[in-house]
Amino acid sequence: MKEYAKNIHKFGLLVLAGIFTVTVLYGFSRNAFAADSAEAQSIIDKTKGTITDLMSDEAFSWLHGYLKTAKGVLIFPQVLKAGFFLGGSGGTGALLVHNETTGAWSYPAFYTVGSVTFGLQIGGEAAEVVMVAMNQKALDSLLSSSVKLGGDVSVAIGPVGGGAKGAVTIPAVSADFVSFTRAKGLYVGLNLEGSVLAVRDGLNNAYYGKAVTPKDIIVMKDVGNSKANELRAAMEKASAK
Repeated sequence: MKEYAKNIHKFGLLVLAGIFTVTVLYGFSRNAFAADSAEAQSIIDKTKGTITDLMSDEAFSWLHGYLKTAKGVLIFPQVLKAGFFLGGSGGTGALLVHNETTGAWSYPAFYTVGSVTFGLQIGGEAAEVVMVAMNQKALDSLLSSSVKLGGDVSVAIGPVGGGAKGAVTIPAVSADFVSFTRAKGLYVGLNLEGSVLAVRDGLNNAYYGKAVTPKDIIVMKDVGNSKANELRAAMEKASAK
């Protein structure tokens, strides 16, 4: 009888320990999920600021022309680069897809851009980067988990300077992506050749409240988040004909 009671006691302790572990893990998971959601919204807010600022900068007036017929756009509000001999760059941003018929833009999907470069590099750089997807190949490449610029798809540096809004045509490019960069710091510009674009699953899942892929967001349009509507409205204004 005593042995039976002892076993029941042990079993009870194990159950309590299991409940405690699950509770702790659940709480940790919820906190991590909330943190990711807050980070995602912060990126969306900064992304809106970036596109608004660039569209009001005369040096980037050509960007307006490219956005009119863009298949989509990747906006990275802050790409950081620093190093001495060995340097790396990276940042997180959002992809939105353009409906050229209605002028509407999709809800955002989160991506990172990152690279490693060699050479004499002293100092650091922070840059705002906008990458315009010029064709369907560029857009389709972003549905995979990662894509290499200059390998899987081509990327060209967009023209800078005033005059695009009054021009009849924009400079023709054969590249899949056209990039526009406003850099701060000691570097001049940012070379995206060799960089890798990768999906931020954690941010996508947190922002939409369930496991989703970029295809679910930008192609199937299965999810939405009203907190991204200001960014979408800013994109509609930026691409208005």
